[in-house]
Amino acid sequence: MAKTFPVYAIHNIDNDSARRGLLISRFGPYVDKHYQQLHAAHRHSFYHLVLFTRGGGTHTIDFVTYPVEPGQIYFMIPGEVHSWHFEGEVDGYIVHFNEELFTSFLEDGGYLERFHFFAGNSEEGVCMLSDSALATVVGLFESMLAEAGGHFEMELDMIRIRLLELFIVVERFDTRVKASNLPPQKLALVRAFKQLIDKRFRELKLPKEFAELLHVTPNHLNAVCQDLVGKTAGDVIRDRVVLEAKRLLVNADLSITQIAYELNFADGSYFTKFFRKYAGVTPEEFRRG
Repeated sequence: MAKTFPVYAIHNIDNDSARRGLLISRFGPYVDKHYQQLHAAHRHSFYHLVLFTRGGGTHTIDFVTYPVEPGQIYFMIPGEVHSWHFEGEVDGYIVHFNEELFTSFLEDGGYLERFHFFAGNSEEGVCMLSDSALATVVGLFESMLAEAGGHFEMELDMIRIRLLELFIVVERFDTRVKASNLPPQKLALVRAFKQLIDKRFRELKLPKEFAELLHVTPNHLNAVCQDLVGKTAGDVIRDRVVLEAKRLLVNADLSITQIAYELNFADGSYFTKFFRKYAGVTPEEFRRG
């Protein structure tokens, strides 16, 4: 498979941080050092969050562009494609961490998946903090920076605890998160469905195929998706395929036929019809745009 964009691991950015699977920095100095990488579209192999306290510009995540403003925090999971374009001086805080930072620390290996901003949906990963939430989050970042200079396991554990506290604070203060009386089983099913799509969307295209692997009926899977996501199970699958198609189309070295093959379509013609139906333009028009 051809790589559409550069994929950065933590060791590509800072070798010292790579040993711990964690990088914490003030954002201003980080931008000064890495702006060319930030400006060009790229992916990460790690989790990534940025809090803005000063500056402006735009942040494009998987072909959706958001205005940057103070008080905003961005959460990204591995694999999302993004780029920054800043206006004036920016500052804030940035954290990179590998998944192993928490899987080796928490008994629940899927703990991060319970937070809505780690769902891989760019819209949910952009959070505007209230003044009170911002003050709390800034305090947590400052505490993590103070701990980051140490080289003992206890300092790393304190950073893990502060990061978890930060996730919980943002989840609580985000006004878009509605209190839900839905059973936890439904929430877990949708999370498992999305994770399975990420792993198998190239080979599986039908809701009934995913339902069988999840040990539920297609009707039940569809009903739960409509309750929680507002879309049918088929729509969720198609959205993921269209997103990957867009990522691949940005790579000028790949022909439409090669992309169709990569996504397991029968031929380029069928892929073009599919993409035009759900993206609103042909693959060629999207590529030119």
